[in-house]
Amino acid sequence: MKRENKNRFSALHRMLHWIIALAMLVLFMTGFLRMYWMNKRTIISAIDLYTSSDFNIEKDQKLGIAKTILSPMWEWHIYAAYALFFAFVIRVIYMFFQGISFPNPLLKGQALKRRLQGFLYIALYVLLLVGIVTGMYLKWGDGQFKAPMEMVHKWAIYWFPIFVVVHFVGIVIGEYTDKKGIVSKMIGGD
Repeated sequence: MKRENKNRFSALHRMLHWIIALAMLVLFMTGFLRMYWMNKRTIISAIDLYTSSDFNIEKDQKLGIAKTILSPMWEWHIYAAYALFFAFVIRVIYMFFQGISFPNPLLKGQALKRRLQGFLYIALYVLLLVGIVTGMYLKWGDGQFKAPMEMVHKWAIYWFPIFVVVHFVGIVIGEYTDKKGIVSKMIGGD
């Protein structure tokens, strides 16, 4: 395995970065919507609110309506999960052959900023892996551990907005200090 890659972003590296970023955004938004504003209970409550008392809809029918409404959004979640899985696997293989693209946080003499950056990326990859594995279990597992897996799956994703904020702060700091041009390199290459 090669050592750290010094900010040279190949087309494959950039493509994987943006696929993972977009997939994570879609996964987070569809998961968040499903948990809060567009969950089954909310939709059933809306059906109850807007149907008259003389128009009776059975609970099973309301649930069917809710699932029908949620289905297209959830399909996007599944497609984004597949994209994330394949991009993640390719990214790990790519890092193995091309070198990691973040600092080794355990390297002696490493500046605090670089150590934090390295630990943040390790956390990113570990939590992505946890989200992928638990998501696979929720999709194809036997259901025996559904509740704890759902909880772990959600907690593995809650870090995402924090990561995005820290990532953008790091980009801004980098642009104004030692990584000038990093944004244009990640978008258009070297």
